[in-house]
Amino acid sequence: MAMNYNAKDEVDGGPPCAPGGTVKNRRPDNTAFKQQRLPAWQPILTAGTVLPTFFIIGLIFIPIGIGIFVTSNNIREIEIDYTGIDPSSPCNKCLSPNVTPCICTINFTLEQSFEGNVFMYYGLSNFYQNHRRYVKSRDDSQLNGDSSALLNPSKECEPYRRNEDKPIAPCGAIANSMFNDTLELYQVGNGSNMKPVPLKKKGIAWWTDKNVKFRNPPGEGSLEERFKGTIKPVNWPNPVYLLDSDPDNTGFINEDFIVWMRTAALPTFRKLYRLIERKNDLHPTLPAGDYYLNITYNYPVHSFDGRKRMISFLLGVVLLVINHKYRNSSNTADITI
Repeated sequence: MAMNYNAKDEVDGGPPCAPGGTVKNRRPDNTAFKQQRLPAWQPILTAGTVLPTFFIIGLIFIPIGIGIFVTSNNIREIEIDYTGIDPSSPCNKCLSPNVTPCICTINFTLEQSFEGNVFMYYGLSNFYQNHRRYVKSRDDSQLNGDSSALLNPSKECEPYRRNEDKPIAPCGAIANSMFNDTLELYQVGNGSNMKPVPLKKKGIAWWTDKNVKFRNPPGEGSLEERFKGTIKPVNWPNPVYLLDSDPDNTGFINEDFIVWMRTAALPTFRKLYRLIERKNDLHPTLPAGDYYLNITYNYPVHSFDGRKRMISFLLGVVLLVINHKYRNSSNTADITI
């Protein structure tokens, strides 16, 4: 049976309704907002309006630029390569995989004092923490102290999910490749006496990470008992509950661990390592003079075309930058220590 078609029967382009059916009206409400009748203003760009605007914006940014320029010119930097590639380097012996653990010492001189608080960084280059497999290789529920995730980590952690038929805590490639060189700073005093420079290891992580995203498993008893049934990451020398002797800085809330777990967006990055706080306003934080950097050389470069260097950066900042240059960045998800 033929049916006559009338475009008026359609509502907003919809099909005609069946006989006896209810008409569905999808037309927007008759309001100024939904019918696009709101008042609008479009500026007319002319030389008389654009040039004064640019002039005012320029006057605002000139003092900002001068301040940044002066600050930039006040930066002083000292760079020390301690990779050990040079046969005369004290760290050359550490390139051999047979020397474990390896400790080497690099001496350097600060020509000018560092007056304010000092921040120590380590850094890596050509290390692709933004690799997709690497970034996903973690379990945030486990890191937040979830008991079920602790014993049953996410499959995203493979191949660092289980070992010896036990769940790994913390699981994943990010945790497994945690930076573990130890850096100690000494000032050379009179008579070649070495005075250790106090390095503060707390306060280096973001507050939200320390207090919200990372938590130890709940429960009574020691932290070791709360991690019972788990095993350390494959390439860690100690389990997570022995990362530090301070109970407020061990386990998943260890700040070195938290800093490492915040993955970098670019292949060349720096991560905060230690703080050197100014104790006395009458004396600089790091006086000019001779210093020793004592390095426990753990993070490997002998299997890669890697370089390590220390950069001292003066604007109240010391950057200890350890550079690794990997031949094949696509294997970042499998980086081990």
